[in-house]
Amino acid sequence: MDLNRTDYKRLGDYIREVDVRNRDLKVTKLLGVSISKEFMPSIANTIGTDMSSYKVVEPRQFAYGPVTSRNGDKVSIALYKEDESAIISQAYTVFEVKNKQELLPEYLMMWFRRPEFDRYARFKSHGSAREIFSWEEMCDVELPVPPIEQQQKIVSEYETVTHRIHLNEQIIAKLEETAQTLYRKMFVDGIDKENLPEGWRMGTLGEIATIKAGGDKPKVFSNYSTEQYEIPVIANGVENMGVVGYTKHSVIKEPAITISARGTIGVCFVRRKPYYPIVRLISVIPNDKNFLHNLWFQLSSKQFEGDGSVQNQLTIPVLEREEIMIPKHKTLEEFERRMSLISNIIELKTKQNRKLNELQSLLLAKMGR
Repeated sequence: MDLNRTDYKRLGDYIREVDVRNRDLKVTKLLGVSISKEFMPSIANTIGTDMSSYKVVEPRQFAYGPVTSRNGDKVSIALYKEDESAIISQAYTVFEVKNKQELLPEYLMMWFRRPEFDRYARFKSHGSAREIFSWEEMCDVELPVPPIEQQQKIVSEYETVTHRIHLNEQIIAKLEETAQTLYRKMFVDGIDKENLPEGWRMGTLGEIATIKAGGDKPKVFSNYSTEQYEIPVIANGVENMGVVGYTKHSVIKEPAITISARGTIGVCFVRRKPYYPIVRLISVIPNDKNFLHNLWFQLSSKQFEGDGSVQNQLTIPVLEREEIMIPKHKTLEEFERRMSLISNIIELKTKQNRKLNELQSLLLAKMGR
């Protein structure tokens, strides 16, 4: 889309505020708006609350929270896509597009998803105790408004990618559910630790795995994966599976399980490819590679008790003493074979979604060109 500033229009010419209250209490579906720009079920305690003052939001209307401070530098704004009416807190501002033949709500929502919009809204926010992105400032937003046919084409491209991402997420969730069911069927249901099947026994984690602590962050380090920097650097975190960057050389080359060792301890991930662990992370490397996924399930279900006077901390000696069920090799081998097939598909779908998310970002970026 080739645009110049003369193609930009003032948003206030296309939208209007809506303030309909739930006076008759007919609407009971209570929602909030997340910083991921989606409507979500409200978690507010509404016991004793007068719901008649709550605002009604209808399909294809918008709602946003004007307060932008302490909000992760993002504006909580979303387009309501459901068919039935809902209510939201009176703290939100509800608005709609005046003429949907001139501006598609879905096209406008794409504009709100751009990082540039969040930066603009934070810059324009003002206030002493808390910073507000006012309705007046919202109306002063400028954006390109191409012909409706072009808007529809842009929206269709974006929604096709979004649909594919959601489909992959559903497949991943189903595969994870299948893996959980398989584990329970083979190692939990009907299994008594005091009367284990023939060839099974109880032991310790130190018997069946090598345990290593993470080290310092590598000096040669990149925020993005490239041909040169392709080894993930893993930290003690959940977001992006703890990946904080990439480097040239790996420390752990064998399939392993990482466990968060500080703060929220015991968060486990399977690592099937070489990686570079850093401080506050512990790597558990099974001596038998067929133990990998079974051990991950066992460790993930444990309630670890760390030590440390100031901050909860998990140590190698504590882990080495941890009790582990050790099934016979043939059973582990069969489970690992099945889990490898499931994991391969999950990794493929996850990789596809990373690329699709990158494509979404490109589509949003193109809107301002």
